[in-house]
Amino acid sequence: MFKGRHFDQSVIMLCVRWYLAYSLSLRDLKEMMAERGISVDHSTIHRWVVHFSPLILERFNRRKRTVTGKWHADETYIKVRGQWMYLYRAIDSVGDTVEFWFSQHRDLLAARRFFRKAIERHGRPERIVIDGSQTNRETIISCDMISRLQQQPHKCLKPIRIRQSRYLNNRIEQDHRRIKRRVGPMLGFKAFTSAAVTLAGIEMVQMMRKRQGKYSYNPSPSLAEQFHILAVAF
Repeated sequence: MFKGRHFDQSVIMLCVRWYLAYSLSLRDLKEMMAERGISVDHSTIHRWVVHFSPLILERFNRRKRTVTGKWHADETYIKVRGQWMYLYRAIDSVGDTVEFWFSQHRDLLAARRFFRKAIERHGRPERIVIDGSQTNRETIISCDMISRLQQQPHKCLKPIRIRQSRYLNNRIEQDHRRIKRRVGPMLGFKAFTSAAVTLAGIEMVQMMRKRQGKYSYNPSPSLAEQFHILAVAF
């Protein structure tokens, strides 16, 4: 995957990791690399992030540990080219990230794509806590019905319990801050596609920090070690 690249794999992974994990701009990274005798343009670093983040995330998801059956779901706002867009997110009862979905719109279709993706990847939860959104409630009921019919059409499975409360969902509201803290210094995204890829990378870093990856020979690797392990797969 790194074959033919002008820069060494270690330099590329270092820039990608630092950009996703810390409050640094692309130009900050350009200066930091220059201090180390490496001349790289900020636009090149951006291309690395957009290209390699999805590949690393794909490998991380193969190692992601199982989440619990009690979820908290909500959406938060992200600005792209001066317009607010929506990051749908869910965490489980211990704070681990379940799933995320970035959408240009906050509507029934976006909610359906998010919950369908979460249920298909992690299975049906016992309970989902949401705020007062009627759209999310209707979407969960619809996705749950389809899932039950597809999994066990001859058995009567219990439906997902839905609890609607702003106060019970403080857990995920707090978790949103981890993402917002990193997005803030970026001063807004310029395009939806790059925003979606970068946000997915930031979500991956947060999962790494939560120790959601399974590594047989090292149960508690650092962030740098996890990136190295996943980069070796290339």
